[in-house]
Amino acid sequence: MSIPPLGRLAATAALASGLFLAPVTAASADTAGTPALDPDQMAAMQEAFGLSEAGVTDLLDAQAEAAELEAELRDELGADFGGAVFDTDTRELTVRVTDQSSNDAVREAGAVPERVEHGAPELEAAVEALNGAEEAASEGVHGWYADAELDTVVIEAAEGAAEDAEALAAEAGLDVDTFTVEEGTEEPRTYADIVGGTPYYFQQGSDWFVCSVGFGVQGGYVTAGHCGAAGSATWLQVGGPDQLGTVAESVFPGQDAAWVRSAAGHTPTPRVDDHAGGAVTVTGSQETPVGGAVCRSGQTTGWHCGTIQAKDQSVNYGGDIVNGLTRTTACAEGGDSGGSWVSGTQAQGVTSGGSGNCTSGGTTYFQPVNPILEQWNLTLLTG
Repeated sequence: MSIPPLGRLAATAALASGLFLAPVTAASADTAGTPALDPDQMAAMQEAFGLSEAGVTDLLDAQAEAAELEAELRDELGADFGGAVFDTDTRELTVRVTDQSSNDAVREAGAVPERVEHGAPELEAAVEALNGAEEAASEGVHGWYADAELDTVVIEAAEGAAEDAEALAAEAGLDVDTFTVEEGTEEPRTYADIVGGTPYYFQQGSDWFVCSVGFGVQGGYVTAGHCGAAGSATWLQVGGPDQLGTVAESVFPGQDAAWVRSAAGHTPTPRVDDHAGGAVTVTGSQETPVGGAVCRSGQTTGWHCGTIQAKDQSVNYGGDIVNGLTRTTACAEGGDSGGSWVSGTQAQGVTSGGSGNCTSGGTTYFQPVNPILEQWNLTLLTG
C-alpha cells in the first residue's frame, strides 16, 4: 500500500527556534489536584461538553479518580471484572461484573455494579481470536472491538458485507452470541495527505508526506508508525535542509507506533501545541477510562475533543490491520496523523486514523502511548 501523507508537527510549542516536539513520559500525575488547563484546551472542552471552567475541572478530577478506582477493582475482582465505563454527565463509574456476589465490593469501593453475561476477559479473548484470524478479513470488514456497554464484540463492515464479517467470526471460532455485526458507509483511513511545503515532513520514494508530532520523550518524540519507516529522516520542510530527526523504530500495520530520535539542535519538550500561540504541558500518562473525555491536537485541524468509546479496537485500513487502538468520538483529518491525545494534562496516545471529518463529524482512533513507551523503553517528558 502507498503510505499516506502525514501532518506537520502537532506537538511543538516554538517552531521559530527549531522543533520543540511533544515528548511524553510514563509517569502518572497525582490526582489530588488536576493541573490547570491551557486556556485553549479549556475552551475546547467547554464547547465539546457544554461545561463551565469549574465543570471541566470537576470532570477531569472525577475521571482521574475513576481511572484509579478501575485499576483497583480490576485487581481486586480478578476474573469477575467485566469492564468499566465512565459517564461524563453523572461522573459515575459503572463496573461490570460476571458474578453478582461482587456487587457489594464494587459499591463499597464507590462504583456502580452491573451484571453482564460475557465481561471483559471473554470479550478480550474474542478480540484476540479475531486478531489471530485477521488475514481472513476482507476489505469489507473495517474493524472490531469489545463494547463494554453492550457486552459484545462489534465487528464493523461496509454496507452489504455482513457475510464477510460473519465469515471472519467463524474463522476465529467465535460463538454467535459473542459478537454483533454493524454495517456502515464510512471507511477508516489513516490521517495523512501528500503535501508540498509545510513543516515536519518525510520522503517515501519521490513523494513527500506530512504528519503531526505526538509527544516528546528523552532523545526524541513518539508518533504514528505509518508516518515513516525505520531509518527514514524527518524534516522541518520539504527537501530540507533542517533535519528534525531519524525514525528509530516504526511498526505499521499490526500497531501504529513509532519513535523518532531527534537531530542535534532540536530539543524535545513536554509540551503539546494548542494552535493558538500556547502549549499544554504534559504531566503524566494515566490512562482515561472508557466514556472519559479526551482532546486531540493535530496540525491540520488543531484542537478537538470527544469521549472514549472503546479500547483495544482492531481497524482495517484497506487491508492494513492495526490492533489495540482506542476509539473516540473526536474528529480528525488528513495530516493529523501522529498527533497528541490528552485527557487534561495526561498523555493518552497518538492519532492513527478514522472516518468522517471535522465538518460532519466522525470517528477517530489513537494508538495508546503507554505501550509505545514500554516496548521501546522510552521516557515520556513531563513538566
